[in-house]
Amino acid sequence: MRRVLPCIMATVIMVATAGAAPATEGPRSTKSATPKSQKPYEVGRASWYGKMFHGRTTASGEPYDMFQFTAAHRYLPLGTWVKVTNLRNGKWVMVRINDRGPVPESRIIDLSYGAAAMLEFRHEGIERVRLDIATPQMVAAAQNVGGE
Repeated sequence: MRRVLPCIMATVIMVATAGAAPATEGPRSTKSATPKSQKPYEVGRASWYGKMFHGRTTASGEPYDMFQFTAAHRYLPLGTWVKVTNLRNGKWVMVRINDRGPVPESRIIDLSYGAAAMLEFRHEGIERVRLDIATPQMVAAAQNVGGE
């Protein structure tokens, strides 16, 4: 009985106090508060294409302009805006998917020359990147960054 009573009392106290902790005020860690929507769409290698394709018709029907912020992706819907982050230096750019490629199998996206230049791709022209599908609010905010 001596051993049973303390175990029962401890169990009762734990059950009674579970969920009774007061709400904490003040700053919270951003790591624990990260919503699931913050997961990247894709992470992998990216390359770029430029002069050889400049002026040619893309899958969307528009002429390819190597200085615009566009990209080729195998299966994202044409017209989708994507935030591309260079994982080496943290720089990012918003691009619109307007082409299908050919994107090499070892890469997840093929960027326009202009987008790759903004991301400061190394001389080899291949970087590890993170892709996030952009919301309309993200696109609008990115367009206002340079305008003000």
